[in-house]
Amino acid sequence: MTPDEARSAIGRALARVAPEADLAGLDPRADLRESLDIDSMDFLNFVVGLHGETGIEVPEADYPQLATLEGCIAYVSAGGRGSKRP
Repeated sequence: MTPDEARSAIGRALARVAPEADLAGLDPRADLRESLDIDSMDFLNFVVGLHGETGIEVPEADYPQLATLEGCIAYVSAGGRGSKRP
């Protein structure tokens, strides 16, 4: 998945948990939970939504890699650590 495709998928998943958030103005290095004022349950719902958008399984140990938009894009673009690649 390209970084642009990853960003789009991440944006769709984030929009489900923080529909009022301005994703275009989000600092790519800022902590997502703080920037979007989402709690741990919202973050979990984001991870589930991200799996739905990308098919990438995200083990709990990898959650810190999804702390920022930049980290999310890198993780998804790489296919995630736990994903099965063809």
